[in-house]
Amino acid sequence: MRSPDPREATRVFFDGCCLNHIFRGQEPDQAIVKRRSTSATCHHDFAATTTSSFFPNTQFTNHESIPSLQESFVQFIKTYPKYSETAQVDQIRAREYVHLSESNHVCLDYIGVGLFSQTQFQSISKSPIASSSHPPSRKSDCPVFGISYKSVNLRSQLLHGGDGCKLESAIKKRIMDFLKISQNDYSMVFTANRTSAFKLVAESYPFQSSRKLLTVYDHESEAIETMINTSEKRGACVMAADFKWPRLRIHSAKLKKMIVRKKQQQQKHRGLSVFPLQSRITGTSYSYQWMTMAQENGWHVLLDACALRPKDMDSFGLSLFRPDFLICSFYKVFGENPTGFGCLLVKKSTVPNLQASNGAGIVSLVPTKQVLGFPEDSSGTDTELEQISKFVTNQDSMDISSTLSSPITEKNKQNGNSKEGDQKDAGLKENRHEDSERRESDEKNKTGDEHGSLNIECRCLDQVGSLGSNVINSRGRYIINWLVSSLMKLQHPNRLEKASLVTIYGPKVKFDRGPALAFDIFDWKGEKVEPVLVQKLADRNNISLGRAVLSHIWFSEKYEVEKQTFLERSDKDKETSRTKSKKAEPGITVVTVALTFLANFEDVYRLWAFVAQFLDADFVEKEQWRYTALNQKTIEV
Repeated sequence: MRSPDPREATRVFFDGCCLNHIFRGQEPDQAIVKRRSTSATCHHDFAATTTSSFFPNTQFTNHESIPSLQESFVQFIKTYPKYSETAQVDQIRAREYVHLSESNHVCLDYIGVGLFSQTQFQSISKSPIASSSHPPSRKSDCPVFGISYKSVNLRSQLLHGGDGCKLESAIKKRIMDFLKISQNDYSMVFTANRTSAFKLVAESYPFQSSRKLLTVYDHESEAIETMINTSEKRGACVMAADFKWPRLRIHSAKLKKMIVRKKQQQQKHRGLSVFPLQSRITGTSYSYQWMTMAQENGWHVLLDACALRPKDMDSFGLSLFRPDFLICSFYKVFGENPTGFGCLLVKKSTVPNLQASNGAGIVSLVPTKQVLGFPEDSSGTDTELEQISKFVTNQDSMDISSTLSSPITEKNKQNGNSKEGDQKDAGLKENRHEDSERRESDEKNKTGDEHGSLNIECRCLDQVGSLGSNVINSRGRYIINWLVSSLMKLQHPNRLEKASLVTIYGPKVKFDRGPALAFDIFDWKGEKVEPVLVQKLADRNNISLGRAVLSHIWFSEKYEVEKQTFLERSDKDKETSRTKSKKAEPGITVVTVALTFLANFEDVYRLWAFVAQFLDADFVEKEQWRYTALNQKTIEV
């Protein structure tokens, strides 16, 4: 199925004043009250329009009664006419990521940013450099680099390690340019994955003198649990923020009490505060002011940028807040080859405070000899690398504006938590400036110089840069809020009381929510359909979803009933939980959705249509029978 042309849909007037605000309303503290009021009004109007415009006063009680893709898209465009201004994303997806359409598979199970496009990899696989004696098994399995572990002290690596080989130096420079981070201010190392980056910080941070570790996460995380366990062994006192039921907002009073330093406390640094600007599970956005408050009260700050949208990472005000540590991750190509690496950036003024560690998890980026056609005994010399680089950057005949990287999915069923592990997530340019800015961006983003550096073209990063944050964020805002609104319209039939098919955790329809969603499905009897079963059935419908466990949820007395209902977890859940800490508390297992900037309307419509099938009381039983009838193993929950 293809999404209908937006031009075919009827367009109506919609007050889009709020759509021109930068994501998360990045207004300075001294902004005038009138401007804040206008922004709040626009945000409210956006939510009201979303809720009332899509088939108003309609509830769907039968999966066969939901509107078609065409009908839904027409209504979608009526609600969000500015969505047509993001059409260049569709063009990039069609030209550079053909596999997203050809595979007929919808990837909604991890957030992140890619380096290369599928078309770029296909071009590399057809390079005359590639040897016929070493053909790649698949064109998409043709990486320009591999990962090599190195045993080195983090502090020494940051102080004296240098930039590595030309390939590694080129990619490092390109990433720091993309993030708009100066190498004069920060040092960077590549890590095997996100978890390795957090563990490295925990192993090197001086907890003997700065005893506290404060985390702000509404879900269980392998990376954070690894950091907590490592920090506790080194004497850290661990604290965690709570999140209020039902919207899962930060419990502000409790967090402020943990952050603010008492007057009698004289130590220079209280400890390490680990903070994401957005939940990668619920899509909840958090205020920058928490980071500022921590810094003002003597905390070192680690900013977790892994859940941010691509352009948010270079526009979230890094130069203003200047965290001591920053962690992000990149994969190679979205979808067929999502493997990649983590990036740990440390402020240079903070490096001398770090302590010696074994450095496990630091990696080097090295060329993959066999795939690129080098003989087995080849050393992968700089000359050979430059030949590869020259070929890659000579692909400039392809229109950069129509090339954008998108993450499709790997089938992450072996690891059911939130995919935050190892794979892994400015303004709108006026039309008259787009061509000149794109040409300028092309020249700037080819990493290399006349002194012999490699020119590595990271086409995905180039395409993200050419789109700008307004296009990427507005598109994601429309799609995720339509999905939330549509899921809330699915109601069980033949019930006197309102019985929703789907329970959404965290923010519902909201202007500044992120491109992530956590939900559960409840059958007509009110019993929860286990997320692992939803995930497996979705996979059989060519849709990849994730799973996670919400945690640190605080219930007030009036929500005592919900606490007893939602926090119940089976013995199996407890055994399979990633949380190893003895302090672990019951959580809520959920199905998760993650939208990349290449997601389109058809992706979320297909998910909606799949979820609607659970309105059929016999849907799960029918699917299990059909699976067995096809000589497959019975689905195990």
